[in-house]
Amino acid sequence: MTGQRAQWKGFLKIGEVSFGVALYTAASTSERITFNTINKATGNRVNRVFVDSETDDVVPREAQTKGFEIDSGRYIMIDPEEITAMIPESNKTLDVGAFIPCSDVDDLYFDKPYYLTPDKIGGDAFTALRDGMKKANVAAIARTVLFRRLRTVLIRPHGKGLIATTLNFDYEVRSSAKAFESMPKIKLQGEMLDLAKHIIGTKMGEFNPAEFEDQYEAAVAELVKAKIEGKALPKKKPVKVSEPNDLLKALRESAGMLGGGPDKPKRTAANANAGSAREKARRTSPRSATGAASQRKAS
Repeated sequence: MTGQRAQWKGFLKIGEVSFGVALYTAASTSERITFNTINKATGNRVNRVFVDSETDDVVPREAQTKGFEIDSGRYIMIDPEEITAMIPESNKTLDVGAFIPCSDVDDLYFDKPYYLTPDKIGGDAFTALRDGMKKANVAAIARTVLFRRLRTVLIRPHGKGLIATTLNFDYEVRSSAKAFESMPKIKLQGEMLDLAKHIIGTKMGEFNPAEFEDQYEAAVAELVKAKIEGKALPKKKPVKVSEPNDLLKALRESAGMLGGGPDKPKRTAANANAGSAREKARRTSPRSATGAASQRKAS
C-alpha cells in the first residue's frame, strides 16, 4: 500500500504452500484531535513523571520495572527481559489451521482489523487463495505472534485483498447470560408488536459508514478553531426532551398514524473506501483552517 508502512511482514502458510504477505492497519485514531496538558499559571506543557508511592521521590525510567501484586502492598518484581524470554518465538508465519464458514465467528470476538496484501512475490498464490475463499464463502483461522503476543487471526476476502482480524480470546469475552439475566420475561402481542414491525419496515436501509459523523470530533474542532481565531465560543443548542406517558401512543406517533410519518430513507451501499466522512472531518479541522503552526501555538 503506497504511503503506508506495513505493521507486520511475514508469510502466510497453508499446508506446504507459503508466500510473503504484509499487514497494514485498517482502522486508526491518528486523525483525531489530541491535546497536551498545560500548566495554567505558565502556559507551559506539563511532563509526566513517575514517583515512589511511599517516598514521593521521582523514579527515573532506568530504575523502573514491572510488578505483580500478590498481596496488599506486596509485589513480586518481573524484569521486562524475563517477559520477553517467555513470549513464543515468532517465525513470522501466519499458519492457517482451518477454513470455516464466514458466519461461524461471532463478531463479539473481533478485535482489530488489518489489510492483508501480498508482499512483492507470491501474488499468484495470494490471488488463488482470495478467489477460492470468495467462491467457497469461507474464512481462514490462523495463528501467529503479533507485537510479542500469540494471536488468533480471522482472514476473510475483502475487495482486491484480504482482511485479517485479530480475535479476542474466549476468556476476554464476557458472558451475555450474565448481562441479560435481569431482563424481564415479556411477550408482546397485538397492536404494539404490529406497530414496532411497521416502524422497522419504514426505516429499512443499508449501512453506509460515510453517513455517520463523529459529532464529538467536529465539536472539538469547532471549539479549537474559535479559540485560535479569537471568536465567541459556540453555544450548545438546547435539547428538546419528549416524555410520552403512553408507550403505545408514542409508537403510533413514530409509525405516522397520528400525522405524517417520515419518508423511507434511500438505500445506500456501504463503501469502506468512500472516505467522505474523513474528508469532511479534514475540512472542519482547525489544522486545515489555520495551519500546523497555529495549531502548535494553541497547544
